[in-house]
Amino acid sequence: MEGLSTAFSATFGSGKDLSVAQECARAVLVLAYGLLAVRVVGRRIFGKWSALDIVVSIVIGSNLSRALTGSAPLLSTLAATSVFLLLHWLLAHLAARFPAMSRLLEGQAITIFKEGKADHGARLRHSVSKADLDEALRQSGMSSVNDARQVTLEPSGKITVLKR
Repeated sequence: MEGLSTAFSATFGSGKDLSVAQECARAVLVLAYGLLAVRVVGRRIFGKWSALDIVVSIVIGSNLSRALTGSAPLLSTLAATSVFLLLHWLLAHLAARFPAMSRLLEGQAITIFKEGKADHGARLRHSVSKADLDEALRQSGMSSVNDARQVTLEPSGKITVLKR
């Protein structure tokens, strides 16, 4: 067992004094770990970009960068990252099964225009500029909000437009 520990330490180093080869070995390990984690947990972590997805992605990126550079212990950082991924998976499954949990974790859609009536208060409360609205309309092939049946700010931050 001690031989395995010595080989691990020689390959991946410890602390911040890493050789180029050790940092490269860490890069290979962190990339493999990240790919495996996304395959196991599912691609939803980078698919919807809900509040949950964003927070978990930032923390995971930070953790993995610390593991890569030696700012944090390699194995314990990978373990903590695994816990974050497990929590994300669990919360995402709960959100998919329970609407109240989905609203809590992901938020809900906000209608900012419907059937000829604009809700300027909702648009301003959620920081949707006129330029943002115009861009969403153009992306949907419309030149005016009057061409839309409904405009919605989705929980992901995307603005969707339904044609009349």
